[in-house]
Amino acid sequence: MFWEEIDDKILLHTPNGFSFSKNLQYLARSTNECLFHIRDNKIRKAISLGSCTTLIEISNSEDQILTIEFLNLTRPESKSSREEVIAYIIEWFDLKVDLQPFYILASADPILSQASKQFNGLRIMGIPDLFEAMTWGILGQQINLTYAYTLKRRLVETYGHSIHFEGHDYWLFPTPDAIANLTVQDLIGLKMTVKKCEYLIEVANLIYKGVLTKEMLLVENDVKKAEKVLTQIRGIGPWTANYVLMRCLRFPSAFPIDDVGLHNAIKQVNGSQTKPSKSEIMQLAQHWSGWEAYATFYLWRLLY
Repeated sequence: MFWEEIDDKILLHTPNGFSFSKNLQYLARSTNECLFHIRDNKIRKAISLGSCTTLIEISNSEDQILTIEFLNLTRPESKSSREEVIAYIIEWFDLKVDLQPFYILASADPILSQASKQFNGLRIMGIPDLFEAMTWGILGQQINLTYAYTLKRRLVETYGHSIHFEGHDYWLFPTPDAIANLTVQDLIGLKMTVKKCEYLIEVANLIYKGVLTKEMLLVENDVKKAEKVLTQIRGIGPWTANYVLMRCLRFPSAFPIDDVGLHNAIKQVNGSQTKPSKSEIMQLAQHWSGWEAYATFYLWRLLY
Protein backbone atom coordinates (compact mmCIF):
# COMPACT_ATOMS: atom_id res chain seq x y z
CA MET A 1 0.00 0.00 0.00
CA PHE A 2 1.62 3.25 -1.15
CA TRP A 3 1.80 6.20 1.22
CA GLU A 4 3.90 9.34 1.45
CA GLU A 5 4.60 12.11 3.92
CA ILE A 6 4.15 15.71 2.83
CA ASP A 7 4.92 18.28 5.50
CA ASP A 8 3.19 16.91 8.62
CA LYS A 9 0.52 15.03 6.69
CA ILE A 10 0.43 11.46 5.44
CA LEU A 11 -1.22 10.65 2.13
CA LEU A 12 -2.41 7.06 1.88
CA HIS A 13 -3.38 5.81 -1.58
CA THR A 14 -6.38 3.47 -1.47
CA PRO A 15 -7.38 0.71 -3.94
CA ASN A 16 -9.48 1.49 -6.99
CA GLY A 17 -13.16 1.54 -6.15
CA PHE A 18 -12.68 2.34 -2.47
CA SER A 19 -15.34 4.80 -1.26
CA PHE A 20 -14.46 6.86 1.80
CA SER A 21 -18.00 8.26 1.94
CA LYS A 22 -19.64 4.79 1.97
CA ASN A 23 -17.39 3.65 4.79
CA LEU A 24 -17.91 6.88 6.72
CA GLN A 25 -21.69 6.42 6.41
CA TYR A 26 -21.32 2.94 7.87
CA LEU A 27 -19.18 4.19 10.77
CA ALA A 28 -21.70 6.95 11.50
CA ARG A 29 -24.64 4.56 11.87
CA SER A 30 -24.68 4.89 15.67
CA THR A 31 -24.77 8.21 17.53
CA ASN A 32 -23.55 6.36 20.64
CA GLU A 33 -20.15 5.30 19.25
CA CYS A 34 -17.42 6.19 21.75
CA LEU A 35 -14.18 5.11 20.04
CA PHE A 36 -14.09 7.69 17.23
CA HIS A 37 -15.75 10.95 16.33
CA ILE A 38 -17.04 12.04 12.91
CA ARG A 39 -17.65 15.60 11.86
CA ASP A 40 -17.41 17.55 8.58
CA ASN A 41 -16.76 14.28 6.69
CA LYS A 42 -13.63 13.67 8.75
CA ILE A 43 -13.02 11.00 11.34
CA ARG A 44 -10.94 11.43 14.49
CA LYS A 45 -9.62 8.56 16.55
CA ALA A 46 -7.09 7.96 19.32
CA ILE A 47 -4.66 5.09 18.66
CA SER A 48 -2.38 3.51 21.24
CA LEU A 49 1.17 2.79 20.10
CA GLY A 50 2.26 1.12 23.30
CA SER A 51 4.62 3.77 24.66
CA CYS A 52 2.46 6.68 23.48
CA THR A 53 -0.98 7.59 22.22
CA THR A 54 -1.68 9.54 19.06
CA LEU A 55 -4.81 11.36 17.91
CA ILE A 56 -5.42 11.26 14.17
CA GLU A 57 -7.85 12.88 11.76
CA ILE A 58 -8.63 11.09 8.50
CA SER A 59 -10.15 12.89 5.53
CA ASN A 60 -10.59 12.26 1.82
CA SER A 61 -9.28 15.29 -0.05
CA GLU A 62 -8.74 13.57 -3.40
CA ASP A 63 -10.08 10.51 -5.19
CA GLN A 64 -8.52 7.33 -3.76
CA ILE A 65 -6.29 9.25 -1.32
CA LEU A 66 -6.78 9.44 2.43
CA THR A 67 -5.16 12.35 4.26
CA ILE A 68 -4.01 11.60 7.79
CA GLU A 69 -3.13 14.42 10.19
CA PHE A 70 -1.87 14.16 13.76
CA LEU A 71 -3.70 16.40 16.22
CA ASN A 72 -2.92 17.84 19.64
CA LEU A 73 0.86 17.57 19.13
CA THR A 74 0.67 13.76 19.06
CA ARG A 75 2.64 13.14 15.84
CA PRO A 76 5.10 10.31 16.62
CA GLU A 77 8.72 11.29 16.11
CA SER A 78 9.84 7.89 14.86
CA LYS A 79 8.98 6.71 11.37
CA SER A 80 8.34 3.21 12.69
CA SER A 81 5.60 4.56 14.95
CA ARG A 82 4.03 6.43 12.06
CA GLU A 83 4.20 3.21 10.03
CA GLU A 84 2.36 1.51 12.89
CA VAL A 85 -0.42 4.10 12.59
CA ILE A 86 -0.64 3.54 8.83
CA ALA A 87 -0.78 -0.24 9.34
CA TYR A 88 -3.67 0.25 11.77
CA ILE A 89 -5.60 2.40 9.27
CA ILE A 90 -4.98 -0.08 6.44
CA GLU A 91 -6.35 -2.89 8.59
CA TRP A 92 -9.21 -0.80 9.98
CA PHE A 93 -10.39 0.23 6.51
CA ASP A 94 -9.77 -3.22 5.00
CA LEU A 95 -7.54 -1.80 2.26
CA LYS A 96 -5.57 -4.92 1.33
CA VAL A 97 -8.39 -6.87 -0.31
CA ASP A 98 -9.23 -6.70 -4.02
CA LEU A 99 -13.04 -6.69 -4.04
CA GLN A 100 -13.51 -6.92 -7.80
CA PRO A 101 -14.00 -10.73 -7.72
CA PHE A 102 -16.67 -10.25 -5.04
CA TYR A 103 -18.48 -7.62 -7.10
CA ILE A 104 -18.44 -9.87 -10.16
CA LEU A 105 -19.92 -12.69 -8.09
CA ALA A 106 -22.46 -10.41 -6.39
CA SER A 107 -23.67 -8.73 -9.58
CA ALA A 108 -25.00 -12.07 -10.84
CA ASP A 109 -26.44 -13.18 -7.50
CA PRO A 110 -30.14 -12.40 -6.87
CA ILE A 111 -29.58 -11.98 -3.12
CA LEU A 112 -26.42 -9.86 -3.26
CA SER A 113 -26.85 -7.74 -6.40
CA GLN A 114 -28.92 -4.97 -4.76
CA ALA A 115 -26.56 -4.53 -1.80
CA SER A 116 -23.40 -4.72 -3.92
CA LYS A 117 -24.66 -1.90 -6.17
CA GLN A 118 -26.05 0.23 -3.36
CA PHE A 119 -22.93 0.03 -1.20
CA ASN A 120 -20.23 -0.34 -3.85
CA GLY A 121 -16.93 0.80 -2.36
CA LEU A 122 -17.82 -0.31 1.19
CA ARG A 123 -15.25 -2.40 3.05
CA ILE A 124 -15.62 -4.64 6.08
CA MET A 125 -14.63 -1.98 8.57
CA GLY A 126 -12.42 -3.86 10.94
CA ILE A 127 -11.64 -4.13 14.62
CA PRO A 128 -7.86 -4.67 14.54
CA ASP A 129 -7.51 -5.34 18.28
CA LEU A 130 -8.43 -8.92 19.20
CA PHE A 131 -9.61 -8.11 22.71
CA GLU A 132 -11.85 -5.31 21.46
CA ALA A 133 -13.30 -7.55 18.73
CA MET A 134 -14.03 -10.40 21.14
CA THR A 135 -15.50 -8.03 23.71
CA TRP A 136 -17.78 -6.48 21.10
CA GLY A 137 -18.87 -9.97 20.06
CA ILE A 138 -19.63 -10.94 23.66
CA LEU A 139 -21.48 -7.71 24.42
CA GLY A 140 -23.63 -8.12 21.31
CA GLN A 141 -24.87 -11.59 22.18
CA GLN A 142 -28.70 -11.79 22.25
CA ILE A 143 -29.34 -8.04 22.58
CA ASN A 144 -30.11 -5.32 20.06
CA LEU A 145 -27.38 -3.17 18.56
CA THR A 146 -28.47 -0.02 20.38
CA TYR A 147 -28.04 -1.58 23.80
CA ALA A 148 -24.74 -3.19 22.75
CA TYR A 149 -23.37 0.30 22.04
CA THR A 150 -24.58 1.44 25.46
CA LEU A 151 -22.74 -1.44 27.17
CA LYS A 152 -19.59 -0.71 25.18
CA ARG A 153 -19.64 2.95 26.16
CA ARG A 154 -20.06 2.07 29.83
CA LEU A 155 -17.13 -0.35 29.67
CA VAL A 156 -14.88 2.04 27.76
CA GLU A 157 -15.60 5.08 29.91
CA THR A 158 -15.12 3.08 33.12
CA TYR A 159 -11.94 1.16 32.28
CA GLY A 160 -10.43 2.89 29.23
CA HIS A 161 -8.36 6.05 28.85
CA SER A 162 -8.95 9.15 26.78
CA ILE A 163 -7.36 12.18 25.15
CA HIS A 164 -9.23 15.46 25.57
CA PHE A 165 -9.03 17.79 22.59
CA GLU A 166 -11.22 20.69 21.48
CA GLY A 167 -13.96 19.87 23.96
CA HIS A 168 -14.20 16.16 23.11
CA ASP A 169 -12.90 12.99 24.77
CA TYR A 170 -11.27 10.49 22.41
CA TRP A 171 -11.39 7.12 24.14
CA LEU A 172 -9.09 4.12 23.90
CA PHE A 173 -10.56 0.68 24.41
CA PRO A 174 -9.59 -0.95 27.73
CA THR A 175 -6.56 -3.22 27.52
CA PRO A 176 -6.86 -6.89 28.59
CA ASP A 177 -4.83 -6.27 31.74
CA ALA A 178 -7.34 -3.60 32.82
CA ILE A 179 -10.10 -6.22 32.81
CA ALA A 180 -8.27 -9.48 33.64
CA ASN A 181 -8.07 -8.92 37.38
CA LEU A 182 -11.60 -7.62 37.82
CA THR A 183 -14.40 -9.59 39.45
CA VAL A 184 -17.95 -10.09 38.23
CA GLN A 185 -19.00 -7.72 41.01
CA ASP A 186 -16.78 -5.02 39.51
CA LEU A 187 -18.52 -5.31 36.13
CA ILE A 188 -22.08 -5.98 37.19
CA GLY A 189 -22.69 -2.27 37.72
CA LEU A 190 -22.36 -1.76 33.96
CA LYS A 191 -25.69 -3.64 33.67
CA MET A 192 -24.44 -6.59 31.65
CA THR A 193 -25.39 -10.14 32.59
CA VAL A 194 -23.32 -12.17 35.04
CA LYS A 195 -22.45 -14.61 32.24
CA LYS A 196 -21.14 -11.81 30.00
CA CYS A 197 -19.05 -10.49 32.89
CA GLU A 198 -17.54 -13.96 33.36
CA TYR A 199 -16.87 -14.41 29.64
CA LEU A 200 -15.25 -11.00 29.36
CA ILE A 201 -12.91 -11.54 32.31
CA GLU A 202 -11.94 -14.99 31.02
CA VAL A 203 -11.13 -13.70 27.51
CA ALA A 204 -9.16 -10.79 29.01
CA ASN A 205 -7.07 -13.29 30.99
CA LEU A 206 -6.40 -15.51 27.97
CA ILE A 207 -5.17 -12.58 25.89
CA TYR A 208 -3.29 -10.88 28.73
CA LYS A 209 -1.40 -14.10 29.53
CA GLY A 210 -0.61 -14.73 25.85
CA VAL A 211 -2.65 -17.94 25.70
CA LEU A 212 -4.74 -16.44 22.89
CA THR A 213 -3.24 -14.21 20.17
CA LYS A 214 -4.08 -13.08 16.65
CA GLU A 215 -0.96 -14.83 15.42
CA MET A 216 -2.03 -18.25 16.69
CA LEU A 217 -5.41 -17.84 15.01
CA LEU A 218 -3.88 -16.76 11.72
CA VAL A 219 -0.92 -19.13 11.57
CA GLU A 220 -2.57 -21.92 9.61
CA ASN A 221 -4.75 -19.65 7.48
CA ASP A 222 -7.67 -22.01 8.06
CA VAL A 223 -11.00 -20.49 9.05
CA LYS A 224 -12.39 -23.75 10.44
CA LYS A 225 -9.36 -24.37 12.66
CA ALA A 226 -9.45 -20.78 13.90
CA GLU A 227 -13.18 -21.11 14.61
CA LYS A 228 -12.54 -24.31 16.59
CA VAL A 229 -9.91 -22.56 18.74
CA LEU A 230 -12.32 -19.74 19.54
CA THR A 231 -15.36 -21.90 20.24
CA GLN A 232 -13.40 -23.87 22.82
CA ILE A 233 -13.43 -20.68 24.92
CA ARG A 234 -16.36 -20.45 27.33
CA GLY A 235 -18.99 -18.04 26.05
CA ILE A 236 -17.70 -18.01 22.47
CA GLY A 237 -20.15 -19.82 20.21
CA PRO A 238 -20.09 -20.07 16.41
CA TRP A 239 -21.73 -16.66 15.93
CA THR A 240 -19.23 -14.79 18.11
CA ALA A 241 -16.30 -16.74 16.67
CA ASN A 242 -17.24 -15.97 13.08
CA TYR A 243 -17.90 -12.33 13.92
CA VAL A 244 -14.34 -12.07 15.27
CA LEU A 245 -12.99 -13.98 12.26
CA MET A 246 -14.72 -11.47 9.97
CA ARG A 247 -13.93 -8.20 11.70
CA CYS A 248 -10.54 -8.87 13.28
CA LEU A 249 -8.86 -11.88 11.63
CA ARG A 250 -10.08 -10.96 8.13
CA PHE A 251 -11.08 -14.43 6.97
CA PRO A 252 -13.22 -13.75 3.86
CA SER A 253 -14.97 -17.12 4.27
CA ALA A 254 -16.02 -16.50 7.89
CA PHE A 255 -19.77 -16.96 8.01
CA PRO A 256 -22.03 -16.20 11.01
CA ILE A 257 -24.84 -18.20 9.42
CA ASP A 258 -27.06 -18.08 12.53
CA ASP A 259 -27.09 -14.28 12.62
CA VAL A 260 -30.60 -12.81 12.94
CA GLY A 261 -29.65 -9.73 10.92
CA LEU A 262 -28.49 -11.92 8.05
CA HIS A 263 -31.78 -13.82 8.14
CA ASN A 264 -33.79 -10.60 8.16
CA ALA A 265 -31.80 -9.12 5.29
CA ILE A 266 -32.38 -12.21 3.13
CA LYS A 267 -36.05 -12.14 4.05
CA GLN A 268 -36.21 -8.48 3.00
CA VAL A 269 -34.45 -9.06 -0.32
CA ASN A 270 -36.70 -12.00 -1.13
CA GLY A 271 -39.85 -10.13 -0.11
CA SER A 272 -40.71 -13.15 2.00
CA GLN A 273 -43.06 -13.34 4.98
CA THR A 274 -40.78 -15.73 6.84
CA LYS A 275 -37.08 -15.92 7.61
CA PRO A 276 -35.04 -18.46 5.63
CA SER A 277 -34.08 -21.73 7.26
CA LYS A 278 -30.44 -22.59 7.85
CA SER A 279 -30.54 -25.14 5.04
CA GLU A 280 -31.95 -22.50 2.68
CA ILE A 281 -29.15 -20.08 3.61
CA MET A 282 -26.54 -22.80 3.07
CA GLN A 283 -27.96 -23.40 -0.39
CA LEU A 284 -27.87 -19.68 -1.23
CA ALA A 285 -24.34 -19.40 0.15
CA GLN A 286 -22.99 -22.07 -2.21
CA HIS A 287 -22.60 -19.23 -4.70
CA TRP A 288 -20.73 -17.07 -2.18
CA SER A 289 -17.87 -19.49 -1.58
CA GLY A 290 -14.78 -17.66 -0.38
CA TRP A 291 -16.71 -14.41 0.08
CA GLU A 292 -19.22 -15.32 2.80
CA ALA A 293 -17.95 -12.60 5.15
CA TYR A 294 -18.42 -9.86 2.54
CA ALA A 295 -21.81 -11.23 1.51
CA THR A 296 -22.92 -11.12 5.14
CA PHE A 297 -21.52 -7.64 5.74
CA TYR A 298 -23.20 -6.19 2.64
CA LEU A 299 -26.52 -7.79 3.56
CA TRP A 300 -26.25 -6.43 7.11
CA ARG A 301 -25.78 -2.99 5.60
CA LEU A 302 -29.26 -3.16 4.09
CA LEU A 303 -30.61 -3.14 7.65
CA TYR A 304 -28.09 -1.03 9.60
